Amino acid sequence: MTKLLVQITSSFLGLSVADALGVPVEFLERERLRQNPVTNMQEYGSHNQPMGTWSDDSSLAFCLAESLCQGYDLQAIGNSFVRWHENGFWTAYGKIFDIGIATLQALRKIKNGTSALLSGGVSERDNGNGSLMRILPIIFYIKDLPIKNRFEIVAEVSAITHAHIRSIFGCFIYTEFALQLLAGKEKYEAYANMQKMVNQFTKDFAICSIEEQSKYQRILENSIENIDTTPIYNCPENQIYSSGYVVSSLEASIWCFLTTENYAEAVLKAVNLGSDTDTVGCITGGLAGLYYGENAIPKEWLAVLARQNDIRDLAARFCVSLA
Repeated sequence: MTKLLVQITSSFLGLSVADALGVPVEFLERERLRQNPVTNMQEYGSHNQPMGTWSDDSSLAFCLAESLCQGYDLQAIGNSFVRWHENGFWTAYGKIFDIGIATLQALRKIKNGTSALLSGGVSERDNGNGSLMRILPIIFYIKDLPIKNRFEIVAEVSAITHAHIRSIFGCFIYTEFALQLLAGKEKYEAYANMQKMVNQFTKDFAICSIEEQSKYQRILENSIENIDTTPIYNCPENQIYSSGYVVSSLEASIWCFLTTENYAEAVLKAVNLGSDTDTVGCITGGLAGLYYGENAIPKEWLAVLARQNDIRDLAARFCVSLA
């Protein structure tokens, strides 16, 4: 396999395996998981799904990748999300069992004729993690573009469902970090490079207010006046939140990835934070899969993963389309 195919495959398997680890315990509180932590794949639980079942997080990431196999067309991406919602496209077993409110509202708009450019929610309340959870495949399409073009595409893809700048900015931070990992950087070097590039970009282009930048201060550490922030990787667990809020999900995922030493440790740490376990797991797992590689994913987890061969086939087709 080519290096790029290895990286695509590892990231796709990484995100979906972690998603599947989190599905059975979604909504459980941290204290309960502390008493009975996830250590392996489980079945049924919160959504009554078979072992190895991934959720809307992976489904929409795979819909994005599937659409990108035909080139970048925002309306086609939006339509693929509608196809998922209406027909079970790229679900684990032919039907959906979870969907976020903002995503549902946006897909209904697209179905009723609204352009995918205008379908996403723009209010401050529309800042769940529903675009962050599915954004990772875009890095393979934008990897050779200038940063301004990368931002524009990430913003468009996020805005299909989540068009507020806070969600867009979170996706941009995540993809810039992932691109550094894709380039082969050690994870703390990749993180520092991301910080420098994103902070410089916000100076060069007025993409958001200082107030919005400050929401990600624990990640960016960009010396915003009058804000004294502990770097995210130095925060104790009781200062890490794992709700469906985009900022919290991104912080939790980066914290889990940076403060662990291998794939399994990273994603189990993410899932055992509780609450939005599948999504925080998925976001963490995408980074960890990309960084550590497929061989780092426990074989017993891969063995029960739904549609593993289809995921590998998608990765191969996606890789070919990028040539």
